[in-house]
Amino acid sequence: MAAISPANATTAASLSLPHFSSSFSSSLSSSLSPFLLNFKTATVGNRCVKCGVRSLENQSSGHRSLDFLSNGDPISLINPNSSSISMAAAAASESGAKCSKRVCLFHSDETRDLAERIVSQSDCIELRSINWKKFDDGFPNLFIQNAQGIRGQHVAFLASFSSPAVIFEQLSVIYALPKLFVSSFTLVLPFFPTGTSERMEDEGDVATAFTLARILSNIPASRGGPTSLVTFDIHALQERFYFGDTILPCFESGIPLLKSRLQSLPDSDNISIAFPDDGAWKRFHKQLQHYPTIVCNKVRMGDKRIVRIKEGDAEGRHVVIVDDLVQSGGTLIECQKVLAAHGAAKISAYVTHGIFPKSSWNRFKLDTKGDPAEGLSYFWITDSCGLTVKEVMNKPPFEVLSLAGSIASALQV
Repeated sequence: MAAISPANATTAASLSLPHFSSSFSSSLSSSLSPFLLNFKTATVGNRCVKCGVRSLENQSSGHRSLDFLSNGDPISLINPNSSSISMAAAAASESGAKCSKRVCLFHSDETRDLAERIVSQSDCIELRSINWKKFDDGFPNLFIQNAQGIRGQHVAFLASFSSPAVIFEQLSVIYALPKLFVSSFTLVLPFFPTGTSERMEDEGDVATAFTLARILSNIPASRGGPTSLVTFDIHALQERFYFGDTILPCFESGIPLLKSRLQSLPDSDNISIAFPDDGAWKRFHKQLQHYPTIVCNKVRMGDKRIVRIKEGDAEGRHVVIVDDLVQSGGTLIECQKVLAAHGAAKISAYVTHGIFPKSSWNRFKLDTKGDPAEGLSYFWITDSCGLTVKEVMNKPPFEVLSLAGSIASALQV
C-alpha cells in the first residue's frame, strides 16, 4: 500500500495517514510554497514515521500522492473522505494568504498590555522587547534587543505619549528602529495627545499639535520608504494636513467598535446618538448616520457657558453621547443633564480616548435607580490610553473596547 522513505528523511513535521491512523490535521508551512502542508502523526503497523512533505496532489479518484523532502519514495494514500484533505489544504492556503506580512511589534512600557492583545489577534505579528532603563541623571538608557534579527523585517512600534516625560525616550527608539535596515516601519500612536492644541486664537499661542506632527514627519525613512503612522480619531480633521510628505498617516476610528457594541444591546432599536458640540457632529455623524441624532451646543449666558439641545429629540430614548475624547468631563456631564431633562430614558457615553487627568473618571457614576440625570448606563472607552484602562477596569459604568483587532488589521496593510 505504501512505500516508506528511509528513516533518515529530513523531518519538517509528522505525517498523519488517515487510512492508517486516528487523525489528520494540516497547517501552512511558512517556509514552503503556499500550497504545501505539514502533517502530524503516522503509525503504519508498529512503526511511527516522521517526514517532511514537499507536495500533495489532489486526485479525483480520492488517492493522495505525497513526496518527501528527501529523495525517498512517494507514499500513496487512499482517503475514504476525499474532500477532507482538499478542505484542509484550502484552509491552510487561506490562512497563508491572510498572513502575507509578518510584523515585529515593539512597544513602550505603558502599551505592553495592548501589544499583547494585538499579538493575540494575529499569528502574523511577533512581540519584541526593548530594555527601558535610566541613567543616574534621569536620561534614558535604552537597548533594542536582537537588533540584527530584525534586518529585512517589517517593524512596528506601539507608542503612548501620555505625558511629556515619556515622549523623549520613545522618540529615541522611534528614530532608531527605521535605521536598522528594516523593510518597513510603522508607528502606531493610538492617541495623538496634542490634538486639542491645533489652532491659534491670540498672537503668541503655540499650536503644539503642529509641533508634534512635524517631529513625527521627520522620522528617518526605512529601506521600504517613509514611515507609516496609525492613529485613531484625531481631534480635528484639519490636523491631517499638519504632517509632511515624509510620513504616511493612516487615520483610523474606534466608532466601528461602538457600533458593534450598540447592536448587541437589548434596546438596540431605541438608540439615539448625541453629539456634545458641532465639532463632534462633523467628525462622527457620517459613521453613525443610521441612528437618530441629537446635536448639543454651548451658549454663553453672562460669564457662564451652558449646554443646550440644538436639534433632535431625546424623549424616551437610550441616548449615547459620542465624542473623540474626555478630560475633566465637565461638558459631557452638562450634556447628560440636559438630555435627562428632555426625557431621555437612559444615557450612556462613548469616547475613543479616555484621558481623565487627576482621576476625573470618578465623576461618572452608574445609573442604578433609573435616573439618567444621576448616572450613566454605560461609559465606553477604548484602550488607547493604557493608564486610564488600568484605573477603570471592572468599574461600572466603564467598559473598555479594545483597539487590538483594528491595529492588527492596520499592520497588515
